[in-house]
Amino acid sequence: MIPELGHFALILSLLVALSLGVFGVAGGHRNRADWMAFARPGAQVLWLLTAISFACLTYAFYTNDFSVQYVAQQSNTQLPMLYKISAVWGGHEGSLLLWMLMLASWMLAVSLFSRQLPDAMVARVLGVLGLVSVGFLLFMLLTSNPFLRLADIPENGRSLNPLLQDPGLVFHPPLLYMGYVGMAIPFAFAIAALLNGRLDAAWARWSRPWATAAWIFLTLGIALGSWWAYYELGWGGWWFWDPVENASFLPWLICTALIHSLAVTEKRGLFRNWTIILAITSFSLSLLGTFLVRSGVLTSVHAFATDPRRGVFILIFLAAVVGGSLALFAARASKVRAGGSFALVSRETFLLVNNVLLTTATASVLLGTLYPLIIDALNMGKLSVGPPYFNAVFAPIMVPVLFFMVIGSYARWKNDTLAEIGKRLRPVAIVSVLLGCSLPFLAGSWSPIVAVGLTLAVWIMLGSAAHIYRHIRNTGPGQSTPLSFWGMHVAHIGIAVCVVGITMVKGYETEKDVAMNLGDTVSVGGYTFRLIGIKQVPGPNYKADVGTVELIQDGKVIKNLYPEKRAYFASSMPMTEAAIDAGLTRDVYVSLGERLDDSATSAWAVRVYHKPFVNWIWFGCLVMAMGGSLAALDKRYRKKLAKQVETKGIANAKAVAA
Repeated sequence: MIPELGHFALILSLLVALSLGVFGVAGGHRNRADWMAFARPGAQVLWLLTAISFACLTYAFYTNDFSVQYVAQQSNTQLPMLYKISAVWGGHEGSLLLWMLMLASWMLAVSLFSRQLPDAMVARVLGVLGLVSVGFLLFMLLTSNPFLRLADIPENGRSLNPLLQDPGLVFHPPLLYMGYVGMAIPFAFAIAALLNGRLDAAWARWSRPWATAAWIFLTLGIALGSWWAYYELGWGGWWFWDPVENASFLPWLICTALIHSLAVTEKRGLFRNWTIILAITSFSLSLLGTFLVRSGVLTSVHAFATDPRRGVFILIFLAAVVGGSLALFAARASKVRAGGSFALVSRETFLLVNNVLLTTATASVLLGTLYPLIIDALNMGKLSVGPPYFNAVFAPIMVPVLFFMVIGSYARWKNDTLAEIGKRLRPVAIVSVLLGCSLPFLAGSWSPIVAVGLTLAVWIMLGSAAHIYRHIRNTGPGQSTPLSFWGMHVAHIGIAVCVVGITMVKGYETEKDVAMNLGDTVSVGGYTFRLIGIKQVPGPNYKADVGTVELIQDGKVIKNLYPEKRAYFASSMPMTEAAIDAGLTRDVYVSLGERLDDSATSAWAVRVYHKPFVNWIWFGCLVMAMGGSLAALDKRYRKKLAKQVETKGIANAKAVAA
């Protein structure tokens, strides 16, 4: 009965979402208080029903209910309990239910934490999100129902993909989905503003914390996915420009531009059309990522191998969302006032340049991701676009982005001069060039690419540090600094830390693939690795060959590493579990390959890496997310909104008294 309850809850969710969409949008448009009153409780009921459905599916996994087709496909009795629970979102149907739960959670948050917003705006926002929910619920119920029953119940299930039997599955999808789905919130605010016809600074101020929150989750989700691939796949890489990796990176780039565009719209009332387009594009790219992962049009370790007919539904939904949004924008764009003016040299100009560059970078990644699929769809042959294309196209675009990042934070609003900006930044520029060009010598060899990367990283760090120092020095007693100021600079420093990691690991990583017998050694990056032994170790649902590798530096054994090669009982796919000695300035990485012949003294394939500063990549992402959190928690948004509500209440009271 539990699966039937979950299915029934999904049907009720569809009805509530449809009602929320109709009453929310129509009530906000017609200013019907009775219809608008349904928005907040409707969103809360939708979350409750979705949570019940998700709990029912989780219970089916917990109890090994193999009468449910999805449970039989993704679990078995030998699967550890941690992975039984996370297997709920390990496949196509369950991950869609998690997606819907995240969307309902965002809607719940809007209903609870937007009391200070006008009821009409909240009703329209929740109404738009309700209509988006209708699309996903229909997709689940018509093509991807996680509660379908089997006529012949198997004694055991097929089990979860061995690649997913890792703690990364517990945290990575929920974080990534929160970011993906969170793009729907600024999209809904933008559509609600278009429906209202009032594209003023208020809606940008209301939307900005939500866009920042989605950006935080997406940043953490991408970083965790990169780290998971790094330690789990055994190839030593942290980013491969895989189409599904790109699917999450594309909305992150656009959302980064959106956050900066919202800042200008809020502060100066400018870039309104830019902000609307970026909000629509960020959510559209999230839907495009869903299409790529679930349509069957590509093969990836991240993608779900699903029926391509499901992709048709998502493609139609994507066309409806994008087409409808752009049509509404086209109808309202002519009514948008231009706002204030600004000089050629001003903060607005530099932010606009960075937005253009980020959009161009997104377009380049999108082209490299979709072009092979288009060529294949037109039967024009097979084409692979890999890291060489993305590294050659993407990196040159990002260099000016990093350069203008600092200049934009130093430039004044409305009007400034290059001479004044240069005067303020000249010491930072000189020190950055000197350090950036000198530091590569400490790594052993000078490289122009490394020098450019480190110069930009130092430029950002020193620029933020100098700006913070100047701000503190000029802040009078009793004056407070808004959290958004600290958030901006902390996020920028996080980007700089990430740039250091990327630059150093790309410039100085070393690796060797060797065949090793017991007792053999190999040297990489100043370390020596000695293979001591290989033994078989049983696991809960696999057996593993575990190697013992001594890590030697300056003739002394500093650590034993234990790489594994696992064979899962329910799968023929062998899995590599790398052994990593992580440090602040380097990782030493060992992965065990296959036995090279069947003799008792056969050699093993072993891959060893020395990766300098690779952990700075993920630490930088954490610092970026910390900066975003500070910005999202800025009290000035709540103060301004509370003041508006208070003013509105006084005006209403005067009107009643009159």
